Amino acid sequence: MSVYAYLPRELARLNVQRKAAGLDRGQVREHVRLAQEHEEQSRSAPAGPTNLGQLAIAVWHCLEWERIAHVMTEQQMPVYEPGQDRRVARWEEIRLQRLSSDTAEAEQAGGEAAAVVRERVYRIVAQQNGGAHSGALAVTVHLMASSISDAAGRASVIWGRQDGLYERGGYQITRIDQILPEAGELF
Repeated sequence: MSVYAYLPRELARLNVQRKAAGLDRGQVREHVRLAQEHEEQSRSAPAGPTNLGQLAIAVWHCLEWERIAHVMTEQQMPVYEPGQDRRVARWEEIRLQRLSSDTAEAEQAGGEAAAVVRERVYRIVAQQNGGAHSGALAVTVHLMASSISDAAGRASVIWGRQDGLYERGGYQITRIDQILPEAGELF
């Protein structure tokens, strides 16, 4: 049985903390403004289950930028340093406790050692065959996977089953993007 080393919310927080490191208050305020705009755009997108992942990530990013701005003001930080942010250390303690608890539960349930996986969040977009030019609506889903090919495989399993999007609607994957952590970031 597998256990996630990082949950999507944890990846979103780490993503923002890494971006904020070394920024001054004015730069952080600008990121807060941009995150709020992105959250608002995500909220105003057409409702549907495929947009929930994008909205959740936008909300998590916005909340963390706002929290960092508040911490910098409260602690009079000239630049943001995650090492001086008490909440960052506390969240890491909580993550490690969750990981320990999840691992113990998985081992109890499965009777064998649990595998700790470090998966990323990918955005997978599918369109009807020929849809990119005909204006057909794209379908988007966010999945956790270990690689782009793993994400494509998981999407194919979801959409490719009998009477799934591939069978019924003639859809194919047109794009896969690593969302969390951002491509090129180590975690």
